[in-house]
Amino acid sequence: MRISVIGGGSWGTAISWLLSNKGYEVRLWARESEIAEGINTTHHNPLFLTDIELDPLVSCSTDLATVLEGTEAVVFVTPSVAVPEMADKVAPYLGSETPLVLLSKGIEGSGALLLDVLAEKLGNCERLAVLSGPNHAEEISKGTLSATVIASRAYATAEFFQELFATANFRVYTSVDTAGVQLCGAAKNIIAIACGLASGLGFGDNTAAMLMTRGLAEISRLVIQLGGAPLTCMGLAGMGDLIVTCTSQHSRNRSFGAELAAGKTVEDYQERTHMVVEGAVAAKAVCDLAEKHGVDMPICEVVRSIIWEHMGIEDALNSLIERSFKPEFY
Repeated sequence: MRISVIGGGSWGTAISWLLSNKGYEVRLWARESEIAEGINTTHHNPLFLTDIELDPLVSCSTDLATVLEGTEAVVFVTPSVAVPEMADKVAPYLGSETPLVLLSKGIEGSGALLLDVLAEKLGNCERLAVLSGPNHAEEISKGTLSATVIASRAYATAEFFQELFATANFRVYTSVDTAGVQLCGAAKNIIAIACGLASGLGFGDNTAAMLMTRGLAEISRLVIQLGGAPLTCMGLAGMGDLIVTCTSQHSRNRSFGAELAAGKTVEDYQERTHMVVEGAVAAKAVCDLAEKHGVDMPICEVVRSIIWEHMGIEDALNSLIERSFKPEFY
């Protein structure tokens, strides 16, 4: 089987490693010619996961037509902000039945879920799926035991991608809750920034546990309001991804939060790491979506205010501490 992977960053590299190890021919698209040349000549991505050796079954190109020619499945791994643009670019090369799975985590600026954006631009939402879970690329690319969930409105599509990705060390579960899986994937990054910020300010484990738990409550309220399943929030896309993103040394959102506490900006962090801080981007869209639907998300709102509205960290902290007392569940 020939599979096209759209996005040559860490996650795209890890997924190419996983799929090629199963014997699939992988054609990887990267924006940077440096990545294409490095993979094709040395079998290493020179910018991301540089220590991972890729199978010769992986080839890389900056030309979408080359990457998508004769493809039997497409894996979308671009940053969330690039999904609408890339969907327009790949559309002319795809058949109407070609299955596509989205690995990007975020919400489009207007508040649309990314899978809905793809459905609008590519048509036939039955062939679309979304993958999410506690899946740091650094560990997936080394075969560390991990698990994920794939959601699609068409169960047959979820099962197709389940078989495509599953290995002895990468357990894949299925779901039909595309809304819940996507909302969890986008919002947990915001909570991870809050945890990194708290750590950078010197707060301890109790504070991190509080932020994660109350953050999950916020995410759950939004998921339920938008028609998602409550249990999704307790699964791999919800609690599982939240835990790893809020605690891991590999988490760019958590590490950005720590640098935010030291006075750094999104631009500072992205210039240094060459990586997109998805939680910073999601903070605006998720909070706008919450306000539109009347959902209370105070932690996410504070993160947005600090990053994008230049709210002082002390003022932000006080706005949370001074909230009125209420029942834990309401």
